[in-house]
Amino acid sequence: METLGQDIANWLMVYSGKIMAAIAIFIIGRWLSGKLTNLLSHVLEKNKVEQTLINFLKNIAYYSLLVVVIIAALNQLGINTTSFLAIVGAAGLAIGLALKDSLSNFSSGVMLILFRPFKIGDAITAAGVTGAVKEIGIFCTELATPDNQKIIVPNSAIMGDVITNITANDTRRIDLTIGIAYTDSIALAKEVLEKILAQEARLLNTPAPTIAVAELADSSINLVVRPWVNTGDYWTVRFDLTEKIKVGFDEAGLNFPFPQQDVHLFVEKNSPM
Repeated sequence: METLGQDIANWLMVYSGKIMAAIAIFIIGRWLSGKLTNLLSHVLEKNKVEQTLINFLKNIAYYSLLVVVIIAALNQLGINTTSFLAIVGAAGLAIGLALKDSLSNFSSGVMLILFRPFKIGDAITAAGVTGAVKEIGIFCTELATPDNQKIIVPNSAIMGDVITNITANDTRRIDLTIGIAYTDSIALAKEVLEKILAQEARLLNTPAPTIAVAELADSSINLVVRPWVNTGDYWTVRFDLTEKIKVGFDEAGLNFPFPQQDVHLFVEKNSPM
């Protein structure tokens, strides 16, 4: 018993300094890790980085620094950390291969937050889906469709496709194609359309609306009507103009033609025998 006590006392005499140094490294290192991650968070907030990304990067940075501190403390105790690092590296590689799809979504989420092709509240079309952005997460983005369906889209699918930000700009152009019969007057049709546009107070004066003959189609003369509106008024004005044009054309006696074909029948006389 005395021998065991003597051995413990000798061990403490030999390693007490290293133990105290390791504890000091861990405590100071942990404190410094917290300070550095808070500084990183402050810099990112100052540069107006998305809060979701700030929190994620802050956690990643903190625990990465903490691993470095722990390894430094273990080295101070004389523990060989080479095999430990090899195990951590192999585990990281295995986890990376197993979660490659999730990591792809993660990297895409980081790019979405950094480059900001859209923000929460924007209406977008991406990955074959159209809706309002409700949340931009690290791995996926939540959209709400016009009929209020909730759709979760993986970020990699969004970054791998064309992104159309419908509400990014303050103004939009309404594109309408109106067909009239070949027997109708183009001048009268333009006059009716100009009157309808002049009575719509929500249209913008600049750029000026366009009314022009676009095409001489098979069954109709197609006119384009292209006024500009504020983005928030787009659909209501479009619906109202469509109705007003129908009513205005009816009152003016203008026709909306439908596709038709002329069929000519030829009767062949039987040749004499």
